[in-house]
Amino acid sequence: MAERKDAKLSIKKNYMSTTTTITAAEINKLRQTTGAGMMDCRKALVESDGDFEKAIDYLRKKGQKVAALRSDREAKEGVIIAKTTADQKTGLIITLACETDFVSKNAEFVAVAQSIMDVAIKNNVKSLEELKACKLENATVSDKIDDQVAKIGEKIQLTRFERIDADAVASYIHGAYRMGVLVGLNKNTAPALEAGREVAMQIAAMNPLAVDQDSVSKEMIEREKAIVTDQIRNDPKMAGKPDEMIEKIAVGKLNAFFKENTLTAQPFVKDASKTVAEHLKSVDAGLKVTQFKRVQLG
Repeated sequence: MAERKDAKLSIKKNYMSTTTTITAAEINKLRQTTGAGMMDCRKALVESDGDFEKAIDYLRKKGQKVAALRSDREAKEGVIIAKTTADQKTGLIITLACETDFVSKNAEFVAVAQSIMDVAIKNNVKSLEELKACKLENATVSDKIDDQVAKIGEKIQLTRFERIDADAVASYIHGAYRMGVLVGLNKNTAPALEAGREVAMQIAAMNPLAVDQDSVSKEMIEREKAIVTDQIRNDPKMAGKPDEMIEKIAVGKLNAFFKENTLTAQPFVKDASKTVAEHLKSVDAGLKVTQFKRVQLG
């Protein structure tokens, strides 16, 4: 019955010999992701031939206020554990997902997640599948999770595994196990690790896309430039303006994008008078963030 209803709501757009079908479920997904209106989402998907990412770009080019440009949601509810090894050269993040916050807030459920992390650290695990196969007490981690499913009556899954290896790694857990952050550093000293924990809190709060401008992929830069250029061209005030002026404004907007979305260029949350890069330099002239991971429940 649901499939029939979805079919009735489907929308078709013909291009010569090709047909693209857009379903109500796809429209709703785009609406939930972007916050745009239902009709705008439908039009965006039709114009983008059903391509989800292109539909997001379409909405942005048309001036829509997109609520989410990227998503790291891996579970509706659950527990995220972030931890480093004793030498602080390796950091891990795991997500143990469940259906309700009632379960995720249960002390026993949190303890299970922590025991799984301890197994991951002990066995120097490098992948999610490897972790599931590790021994936890007298069974595998996967079997232990199945035991929890039988006991609690909810769907429980180990859904996310992240790892960083560096000269030093700082970890941070935010919001009652709802977010975990790892920060790789190029120096392993007490001041560097303290700065790393501060930067991890910055990452939790500001959700940067990359460490710095050089770390942003060429594809993302080209995509963002195309979006801001179209935004400028669509502005009635820019009608008839020369391409050189539009290009100059686009470069300025792109630089603002880097400042907002790259870690080291962001204002430092504890002292907005300096950037994260300047804060790291004040701790140690050669201190740098080499990489980071940020995992959040959605």
